[in-house]
Amino acid sequence: MRLLAVSLASAVLLGGCASAPVVTAPTPVSAEASAPQGPPADDSLNATVWFQTSVERDLVYTAIYRAAGERLDDALSDRHWDALPKEERSNDPTRLPTAIIVDIDETVLDNSPSQVRQIREHRGFNEAAWGEWVNERKARPLPGAVEFLTTAAKKGVTVFYISNRDASLAEATLANLRQAGFPVESDSQFLGLGTVVDGCEQEGSEKACRRQLVARSHRVLMQFGDQVGDFVQVTANTRDGRREAIAPYQAWIGERWWALPNPLYGSWEPALFNNDWRQPEGARRAAKEAALDAARAD
Repeated sequence: MRLLAVSLASAVLLGGCASAPVVTAPTPVSAEASAPQGPPADDSLNATVWFQTSVERDLVYTAIYRAAGERLDDALSDRHWDALPKEERSNDPTRLPTAIIVDIDETVLDNSPSQVRQIREHRGFNEAAWGEWVNERKARPLPGAVEFLTTAAKKGVTVFYISNRDASLAEATLANLRQAGFPVESDSQFLGLGTVVDGCEQEGSEKACRRQLVARSHRVLMQFGDQVGDFVQVTANTRDGRREAIAPYQAWIGERWWALPNPLYGSWEPALFNNDWRQPEGARRAAKEAALDAARAD
């Protein structure tokens, strides 16, 4: 009996060993790996959200166009009032009919939906996608712009739309402007990139030649834009070069020159990384971060 009991006990132990599961220690999971993966970083996200959703943007645009309207009669009554840089005026404007020059994109028309597409498609700007957006003719007017320019047109002022939209996009652009309510009597009021100006050699996307074309026939009361280059030619697109370009015209700000806010894009951005878009995105971002450090040290 004792021998039998020992044998039975051994069998139970062996059976237990055979059927017991093998337990292994769990593989540690890093906090980074377990965290939900969001969309890739996009430098324009916060700016686009602000531009599309903030009440503050609307307040700024409304205030600028309202203030310009309050100066309009003064500009009309003073025959020596001219908003063109001195080097772009080669004639006597005192007896010429009057004009206002405006940029289009993010100055009078809101193209932020195009920026949203870039963010959602995880891509940068490209001409084909931009052309598709322009041809949709869906850009909406920015606050205050239609009202101000309509008032100016009723007082006999011709509005010229000098834009770096390619001249080939003229038909869609003019249709969009008219649908939005802007005063456009003649297609010649749109001067896009590629407009030929006799006797003036275009430098890249600079607008100096097109401003000079307007100056040949009109006294320019005011200019509106979201870039320094909308007002004056920028010789060197650097932080210092951009400030130097506007330095002689400080008294004109808020009187003859009216700047609108555009944190979405602009020549201010490549000025921070030597105007070299061929650099990897990380290198461009590092240059922008370095510029922030330099700004704090100034």
